[in-house]
Amino acid sequence: MTRLITFSSGKGGVGKTTITTNIAAALHKFGKDVILVDGNVSTPNVSVILGMPRLPITLHDVLSGKAKLEQSIYLHTSGLKVIPAGLSVKHMNLKMRKKMAKVLNDLIGETEFALIDSAAGLGNEAKQAIEAGDELILITNPEIHALTDALKAYEFAKRVGVKPLGVILNRVNNRDWEMTKENVEEFLELPVIGMIPEDENVKRSIAMKQPLVYAFPHSPASRAIKKLAARMIGEDYRTLEPETITEKILRILGFYG
Repeated sequence: MTRLITFSSGKGGVGKTTITTNIAAALHKFGKDVILVDGNVSTPNVSVILGMPRLPITLHDVLSGKAKLEQSIYLHTSGLKVIPAGLSVKHMNLKMRKKMAKVLNDLIGETEFALIDSAAGLGNEAKQAIEAGDELILITNPEIHALTDALKAYEFAKRVGVKPLGVILNRVNNRDWEMTKENVEEFLELPVIGMIPEDENVKRSIAMKQPLVYAFPHSPASRAIKKLAARMIGEDYRTLEPETITEKILRILGFYG
């Protein structure tokens, strides 16, 4: 059974693409067959942060009817399978002759997970990315303006019958002015399924063109992402990736859970 999961934010700049990419990489790391889809056709970033900028066939070619979906699947050096969107300026005015949902429906039966990184906002392409998934995960920051936009994406998903799985809070600093987990759950009426701390290693991994979970596997954000990925497949993170002695000591001392 293939799970088509769209990751949406309703707002740009919250770290949606980075988190989506790393959850896909973590699932792959745990032995799952995963395809990461860049559903942001106007301002794509998946191939950029993975160091795969110049590719002959992309999702744009599939949506415009010039190629088949299987022709747009590439293998990243990490082993993760990726369907990129085109980076050329000419793609910005693409008229989709095929609906994204219809195109990505061909992935059913071909992989265990298809994770779709949607465009920010709630324009036509963002809506198409949400409709293409069977399930939705919202990614937001613990700030009221980000939550307001996430709520709009959630409301649209409900209208089109997409099942919401929950919310990921990204770039958490535990500052007094941040919305708490309880605040977020009350505001969105959805469970917070992951809290990713602010971590400078995220930018380092992007500069390296590698997923954080591979480049810095023991960093705080990496551990939080892998815990979430393990939860998505019903596994205990420590079973999939046993703690090192150092990590065990730090956990016992209360540095993390």
